[in-house]
Amino acid sequence: MVQIIETVDVAVPVNTAYNQWTQFESFPHFLDEVESITQSDDTHTHWKVKVAGVEREFDAVITEQHPDERVAWNSVGGDTEHAGVVTFHKLTDDTSRVTVQIDWEPEGLLEKAGAALGAGKHAVKKDLENFKEFIEKQGSETGAWRGDVEN
Repeated sequence: MVQIIETVDVAVPVNTAYNQWTQFESFPHFLDEVESITQSDDTHTHWKVKVAGVEREFDAVITEQHPDERVAWNSVGGDTEHAGVVTFHKLTDDTSRVTVQIDWEPEGLLEKAGAALGAGKHAVKKDLENFKEFIEKQGSETGAWRGDVEN
């Protein structure tokens, strides 16, 4: 299992960063490998991704979610096995820190080689920079879900 931890500071209040992160269907705007996400209810999503030219699909379940603090998930079924958590930290009234931790199991020789070379870490870092650019350019979230999901 590979673990990736990356952080980015964004020039928006913590609730704005959190609210945007709850809008899963907007992820293709800033996550390069995500083709689409469909959310079927408060805790279930279906992902279509393209990694190194290989298309994959999987479902994910939100296992824990607390407004302005964290969103955690696990993949279920599908072509990839991973779990993760994103946490949100208030730095000032107008800046926040977003930290992503992902644990994933590389499949096949190409993914295992990429993981050994740090490709996943680089991809997550780039995606967080894309998120920063997206949310700072907008200045506000495209929506919000403020519900609470207990583990």
